[in-house]
Amino acid sequence: MLPPNDVTRQIVDAAYRIHRHLGPGLLETVYESSIAWELKDRGLHVSQQQGIPLLYQNIPMGIAFYADLIVDDQIIVELKSVDAISPVHKRQLLTYLRLANKRLGLLINFNVLLIRDGITRIANGLPESA
Repeated sequence: MLPPNDVTRQIVDAAYRIHRHLGPGLLETVYESSIAWELKDRGLHVSQQQGIPLLYQNIPMGIAFYADLIVDDQIIVELKSVDAISPVHKRQLLTYLRLANKRLGLLINFNVLLIRDGITRIANGLPESA
């Protein structure tokens, strides 16, 4: 299993490649299937729409959310195709990370002119250098 930063680099590189080829303005599902294929082709393990259960006061409450992608059982990738990322999108991913007990997530908005402007790294209890 690759270290988280190496996996992150692969995800970001795949996002660049897909955005360059497909461009902005498509549905999130198009980007999800494309990036999942790209990452699997690179030898990474990718789960799509994986249900994450919620425990509230140690009582199972069912599925809390479905992660767009979980890559190498380390990184949650939340995909968007919206005009702008709002603070609630970032908080949402942080909540997902906490509920799934994951340390690192990427929020990728494909509906941007330059993909680098659409990628946000969210850490759950990790130092920014990790």
